[in-house]
Amino acid sequence: MTAWLEICRACVVDIRAVLESMPTRTEREPVHRRGQGGDDTTAIDQAAEDAIVERLAATGESFVLVSEELGTRIFGTGGTRVVVVDPIDGSVNAKRGIPFFSFSLAVATGPTMGDVDFGYVYDFGSGEEWTAHAGGGAFLDGAALGAVRPKATIEILSFEGTTTEAIAAQAAAVAPVAERLRVMGSLALSLCHLAAGRVDAVCSLKPARSVDIAAAQLLVRECGFAIELYEAPPFLTAPLDLVPRSRLVAAGTPELVDVVSAALR
Repeated sequence: MTAWLEICRACVVDIRAVLESMPTRTEREPVHRRGQGGDDTTAIDQAAEDAIVERLAATGESFVLVSEELGTRIFGTGGTRVVVVDPIDGSVNAKRGIPFFSFSLAVATGPTMGDVDFGYVYDFGSGEEWTAHAGGGAFLDGAALGAVRPKATIEILSFEGTTTEAIAAQAAAVAPVAERLRVMGSLALSLCHLAAGRVDAVCSLKPARSVDIAAAQLLVRECGFAIELYEAPPFLTAPLDLVPRSRLVAAGTPELVDVVSAALR
């Protein structure tokens, strides 16, 4: 796992170089094509992924890569190890210069969410580094998480996967169960903030993909909190692929996940 941590840190350096070489919307925003994950691939998405793929290829490791723009690619002899990457989670923020977007990478021993045994998320706005090891805990900048829990009732609910239309359609439904909403623009980072007790619940208003959540979900679970793809449970058997199967809810307890899920239905 130490090797993967160092690889992730090298990837952050690579993406920082990309960001510096493309400092404004003029360079970052042009759409190149439709990515394998279903979203438009902007110039900044493509450049960041190219840098990460080059970095991963240089490791000489064997694994199956799942990445938002290129889809699935076999490195070396492939095998059972799966590496799930989102070079920039929060692309709209990144291309507009809003400092809330992240790089995430998860390493799994098999093809499902429950097989993830290492997760890494880096926040390019705050510089915070979030890590998790299966059975070994979750950490923010090396300090253990979990002591500060989300509240027992939902003061702050983070909406992700949002458009104005989606927010308008769902805000009234969650009003009885959540006091305040936050719409920050990176599902991976919102899940990390749940792990730190900064927000009390997170939901994605469109079906989540493994690239958005594979790394951060391990932090949530290592803190003992609850997460579910409530339209296609159970969470741990969800495949590490690019198919968006279900909306997601995460909170401090399974009971709160059920409450938010019921409201969104």
